[in-house]
Amino acid sequence: MTMDQLFVEEPVSWGLRGDPSVWAALRQHLAGLPLPDNEVALEESLLTAFTAVVGVDLRTESVDRVYRQEFAHGGMSSGHVSLPLWQDDLIPLLVSRGRRA
Repeated sequence: MTMDQLFVEEPVSWGLRGDPSVWAALRQHLAGLPLPDNEVALEESLLTAFTAVVGVDLRTESVDRVYRQEFAHGGMSSGHVSLPLWQDDLIPLLVSRGRRA
């Protein structure tokens, strides 16, 4: 299994309009990379990829949202990324999918 396969099924809901674009960008960024051997390594890989794609380290950032022009595709919160959603829901969701793989 490769990392991008964790992203095949999208979440039921999103936080802000930039979040689906981040999801797609992470999937592309991780395409073809093998799934790490354990949960700790998987989480670290996902967090490192998030930092590379969004430019924010979820481990240290204290704001609730960031704006990134590259994820702005129209709408009121377009381009805004919900950091709590990624910290509390989406990264854990992806790690749990990796655990089941």
